[in-house]
Amino acid sequence: MADSKVGLEIPSCDVCGKPAVIEQAYSGRILCGHHLAKSIRKKVAKELRKQLVLKKGQHNTIFVAISGGKDSAALLELLVDIIGVRPDVTIIAGTVDEGIEGYRPPSLQCAIDLCERLGVEFVTVSYKELGFEEMDTVSKLIPGMTEKNPGAPSMPCSYCGVFRRQGINHLAKKVNADVMALGHNLDDMAQTVLMNMSNGDLERTLRLAPHTNTPIDGMPPRIVPLRWIPEQEIHLYAVHKNLPIHHEECPHARGALRWRHREMVATMEADVPGTRHGLLRMADNVKELRDQILELGGQESRPNPPKECPECSSMTSNNQCKACEMRDMVKNELTNYSSFLAN
Repeated sequence: MADSKVGLEIPSCDVCGKPAVIEQAYSGRILCGHHLAKSIRKKVAKELRKQLVLKKGQHNTIFVAISGGKDSAALLELLVDIIGVRPDVTIIAGTVDEGIEGYRPPSLQCAIDLCERLGVEFVTVSYKELGFEEMDTVSKLIPGMTEKNPGAPSMPCSYCGVFRRQGINHLAKKVNADVMALGHNLDDMAQTVLMNMSNGDLERTLRLAPHTNTPIDGMPPRIVPLRWIPEQEIHLYAVHKNLPIHHEECPHARGALRWRHREMVATMEADVPGTRHGLLRMADNVKELRDQILELGGQESRPNPPKECPECSSMTSNNQCKACEMRDMVKNELTNYSSFLAN
């Protein structure tokens, strides 16, 4: 009987002929691990030249928000490789501990291991230290909060995103950062643009990082050097470089609005390669149009000028920042929940 097994043919790298790890449908390139890493480094270096403005004649501190996952690990390794040798630059990394059992402890250890390997100073802060309840507690209180407040967010990610942003800003301020680097990849950016389009939220699109030319008052400018690198390629880069990364997804993430847009973007990209790049280019074009209008003497339209939150001093366009508003709502529900258990 003839052998029915058919050998799997591995495509060859179009640069060196070695076995490839990826075929880029959007570009037509076929690359091995080495040349994919080389391509990513080149793209990130190009973005750094555009996004990162260093103060001449002064020392510059770059704070890198890391989570223990692939994106921030790749970002930190690339920053250390590309600009870490500069005498006028100090790179410090930090993680916010949201209090998610079984998820954050191992990912936090990956972040610590990565910093030790790269010789980078590491800082961290917990939700408890920031005055927020841990996310495992918040997720249990959400049904009660939505019942009493119909407009309250119903997904843990809504609270966690706001609290974590506050934590990242806290760490950046703690280390006196001049620039904050975030590990958002191409998929992340495309999903955000699509979400903003779905909500008709032009303001959020205009506020998308990088903030090189449009810094937000009271905050170091944010840069996103991985913005043109697809998520899959970053994962392959992290594996190729043998970076310590945590592979698990957050247990509270399923069902969030971003997950639905993640699926939509992935489907559109599979049907029409290059869709992710197109969505991000559109957002850039909108921001460029805004800049042109301002240069011609136009007025920038925004709901309210940013001011300090009276409770935490964070910048906000409202009378109270979103983090404090959510924190108070959670604390009130926790008090009610504790009283119910006591009775």
